[in-house]
Amino acid sequence: MSLTRIIKLLVIVLFFPVVTRAAADKEFVVMIDPGHGGKDAGALGQRTNEKTINLAVGKKLQKLINSKMKDAKAEMTRDGDYFITLKERPNIAKRKNADIFVSIHANSIDKKSPLHSSINGAAVYTLGLKKSDTNLSVAMRENAVMKLEADYSTTYEGFDPSSAESYIAFEMMQHSNMDQSIQLAEAVQNALVRTAGRANKGVRQAPFWVLVGTSMPAILVELDYICNPAMEKFMASEEGQDKLALAIYQGIERFRRNSSKTVGKKGYPTTEDVREAEESVAARAAVSDVNETSPATTITPKGELVYKIQFLTTPSVLKKNDSRLKGLSPVDYYKDGGTYKYTYGSYPSSAAAASDLKKVKKQFPDAFVIRMRDGKRVK
Repeated sequence: MSLTRIIKLLVIVLFFPVVTRAAADKEFVVMIDPGHGGKDAGALGQRTNEKTINLAVGKKLQKLINSKMKDAKAEMTRDGDYFITLKERPNIAKRKNADIFVSIHANSIDKKSPLHSSINGAAVYTLGLKKSDTNLSVAMRENAVMKLEADYSTTYEGFDPSSAESYIAFEMMQHSNMDQSIQLAEAVQNALVRTAGRANKGVRQAPFWVLVGTSMPAILVELDYICNPAMEKFMASEEGQDKLALAIYQGIERFRRNSSKTVGKKGYPTTEDVREAEESVAARAAVSDVNETSPATTITPKGELVYKIQFLTTPSVLKKNDSRLKGLSPVDYYKDGGTYKYTYGSYPSSAAAASDLKKVKKQFPDAFVIRMRDGKRVK
């Protein structure tokens, strides 16, 4: 798969549909994905199960969007108790030309854990493809089933499940929506804490397969822990489900409001849009070996948008040699409410930051890329 092919896939398959819909100011479509269903009950509680909670919250969220959000429509990957494959869920979103994808789940941990009955808190995930030989071999084995389909190369637009190069291109395509996915995740997470009263487990990245096939900003919401009887009772209650659905609605509403300020008003990508997309792909494709202690920092002119890697949140300012920084240097921080958030590097685009992000994640697994202007975060 050549770089030209990668760029073509990125710009035509992913970039065009998302920008065209938003820019044309058409109906905003939210694809709600209640996780599990049918033969797949998901995590089990003492009184109910995950699939039931997910569907109930999903239906309430759909009702809120369809009744309160202007020029918007909420669709469901499932509206009953039946099973849908992980691959089919994002495919439904694509067929419906969804603008965002929100997968709803309830969390749990192993029964052997001493925290099994006391752990609590909500977290929102975006896609994060961890590059390692082990993960790549597993992905290749799992994806090889597509070769059993007739003319799979055409169906999957040239993707070869046995080619490492295809996975590099695939990961780059996912990053085309990473910034927006993180913005959506943060908006929803903040509302889950503020409106639904959930403990804050933060915004995280993980290789959830249900997010891999999406071609729009996508998140996976873990409402709370069903293994905790008190949290299960809350999620199973009408009042709890109302609060959770309202929180997700508020997050989506805020994301949509903020996103509309940055999208062009033409009904198609401009030449500048395409050029930036191509440059991002080229930057990700380039082989880079940046020293972990020497980020690609630049002197940022006033008013210029830059990308940084956020890796740590603390209640107070740390000393330069604090062990919690794990030797990462040089670093910077900004104040957000009552906390201090530490960042590494300064880059012209999220794609340029991607190589260093992988290095930072070795020490800080929940690190992610943010946008900043004049020392303040842009959401």
